[in-house]
Amino acid sequence: MKSPLLSLPGAVPAEGVDEGVAAHYGDLFREQRALADGTGFVDLSHRGVVTVSGEDRLSWLHLLLTQHVTDLPTGQATEALILSANGHIEHALYLVDDGATVWAHVEPGTQDALIAYLESMKFFYRVEVADRTDAFAVVHLPAGSIAEVPEGVVVRETPYGRDLFLPRADLESYAGTAGPAAGILAHEALRVERHRPRLGFETDHRTIPHELGWIGTAVHLQKGCYRGQETVARVQNLGKPPRRLVFLHLDGSEVHLPPAGTELRLAADGPDGRKIGFITTSARHHELGPVALALVKRNVPVDAPLVANSTAASQEVVVEP
Repeated sequence: MKSPLLSLPGAVPAEGVDEGVAAHYGDLFREQRALADGTGFVDLSHRGVVTVSGEDRLSWLHLLLTQHVTDLPTGQATEALILSANGHIEHALYLVDDGATVWAHVEPGTQDALIAYLESMKFFYRVEVADRTDAFAVVHLPAGSIAEVPEGVVVRETPYGRDLFLPRADLESYAGTAGPAAGILAHEALRVERHRPRLGFETDHRTIPHELGWIGTAVHLQKGCYRGQETVARVQNLGKPPRRLVFLHLDGSEVHLPPAGTELRLAADGPDGRKIGFITTSARHHELGPVALALVKRNVPVDAPLVANSTAASQEVVVEP
């Protein structure tokens, strides 16, 4: 779904998963600084929007999600995962309940599979699941923003800013009042700085929540049974995850950023050394320079210098080994 905001001056289309919105509007660092200062907005209208309504919506979702949502207060934002039977991450949902309906935004293109799963689990519960992506667009206002929110718009208020579920027909007119626009690359650079994982970027087919630090924020350890809970409990109580998320400072003298999937090795072992992890997201930050998130083996020393191809990298711990 192509955003109408790609017609704004300077807009350069994003590629890959984020296709359909702007990568930037001509000045990546200016856009980052604006968001960091609490001004502007990010067009996330390519993300999927799913709603769950009905009398049993919270108690039903509580059975399926990793998060405790039975008594979720109206207007309180939360996030949750859906796991496979083996505890691997399949979906990430960013939720808020407006008193009658649970609203969630999800990664672009994942809403169909999510809805198919939810529909298969309805049984006798009084719930209605709907794909609202065609009717509603997600817009992000950064923390500290004083931009007005139109009356009646559902909002997720988080420490990182506000996510608006804006009627898609109002997207262009709202952009005229909430600017300046910042592209997805600025949004991603700040996400990397905050060490926040993203489904499909920091995850692969075998990722479990402990590896990414999603315990606590998206996984509640004192709730009832859900699919994949046995793996979560076993790792929490008896062991450690096989990999851990790290934040990397990359050598700023390199012209090109190492792309996602670039293999990591211990610098001491050289370019032919054993693979110990891989880059998941890399970005150019307006203050920190080239940075990245990566998954490495749990036993990699936290102070060990790393190398991504020819690019030197130093670690900051995100998930404790």
